[in-house]
Amino acid sequence: MTVSRQPSRAESRGSTPVSTSTLPVQSARSSTGARGLSQSATARARSTARVQIVAPDLRIADGTAASVFRVAAARGPVSRDVAAKVTGLSIATVNRQVSALLSAGLLRERADLAASGAIGRPRVPFEVDHEPYLTIGIHIGAVVTGIVAADLRGRIIGAVEIPTPRGDQEVVLGAITASARAFASRWHRRTPLWVGVALGGRVDSETGLVDHPRLGWSGARVGAIIGRGMGLPVSVAAHVEAMAASELLLTPDREAADVKGTGLYFYARETTGIAITFDGRVHTPNGGPGSIAHLPTGSTALCSCGATGCLEATVSDRAVLLRAREAGLLGDVEDPTIGALYKLAREGSRPAHEILIDRATVLGRTVAMLRDLFNPDRVTLGGQAFTEYPAGVPHVADAFARASNLPRKDIRITGFGNRVQAHASGVVALSSLYSDPLGSMRRSQG
Repeated sequence: MTVSRQPSRAESRGSTPVSTSTLPVQSARSSTGARGLSQSATARARSTARVQIVAPDLRIADGTAASVFRVAAARGPVSRDVAAKVTGLSIATVNRQVSALLSAGLLRERADLAASGAIGRPRVPFEVDHEPYLTIGIHIGAVVTGIVAADLRGRIIGAVEIPTPRGDQEVVLGAITASARAFASRWHRRTPLWVGVALGGRVDSETGLVDHPRLGWSGARVGAIIGRGMGLPVSVAAHVEAMAASELLLTPDREAADVKGTGLYFYARETTGIAITFDGRVHTPNGGPGSIAHLPTGSTALCSCGATGCLEATVSDRAVLLRAREAGLLGDVEDPTIGALYKLAREGSRPAHEILIDRATVLGRTVAMLRDLFNPDRVTLGGQAFTEYPAGVPHVADAFARASNLPRKDIRITGFGNRVQAHASGVVALSSLYSDPLGSMRRSQG
């Protein structure tokens, strides 16, 4: 069994340099405590008539306009005959969709790239008109919140990080929105079209309401507050489902990619989670994503649920740092980061390396158990627990191979590396545009 690293579209075709910085955030009041997902919260969300909350469409759409736009985003500049061959559409259909997308301002023609002696517009290549617009993605993590700007091809053109505030959920969301609004204002020559939010917990994508026990949120009006504060249509998705969608929508040559059948996406960093895909569509359960946080691992780590050996209490960044502190590896640093442990291991610390290898082994066994349960056609691993310490990957592969009882299967590491959260939030912002480009353009400008 081998682990391969799947290339991202940015790596295979080049990408715009990304700036990473930190913005200040407003302080948050103390938490009001957890409540159930109440009817009153649902009513408040739906009564916010001026906010456009649109459920993300986490799939490879098969509409004609979506197919043509997707080819332009992935392969542009591209000729109409190549687009017809890739999509399976007739030349006449491609011509009609290109004309409509040109009129909407989503495509542009590249007459400068037309073949010498070519006659007529059908011979002129076209591409996504990516320069006038951007989308904003927000990934709200348990520790850090990332904000990204992406063009309409899905390429990240800028990113910032802020500590995820604690306290009253509405004040926290207001602070995050203020940071996102300030960040978006940097691109004064681009028009923002959409904002996408990806986060853990239980997400109702229709209303934008979220229960997030780790943050102490219950019935949090994520969609309403961020959508109103940004003045844009907003989509909200569970973050691991969004990561799985980014593998479908933002990887190179995705029209011909192996997306048929089933896929298992496994994520590990500060939290853990999985998502399942079926024939190019992310499965989004009505009741929100399931949880693997409390899967048994056999470790002695104490979980907040009162049990020992739960997965998240064993492999999360917080759990690994606790082990390192108990082993005296991080000295007198009051608030060490996981990066400090990675650095020690890379510099040759045997105890630091062994802690990370123990985590890799538990992760490999867990992925094997889930693989045997679902028997997917593909397995993809994402998150910094895999990508930030490459020396651990062979141990993930070895533990997976030894623990799985099914025939040999290779697993892949995401090509997005440590930017997986950024691309997840970006794809939530882009998903409606990729599914219905003309309708989404009208909605964003209405």
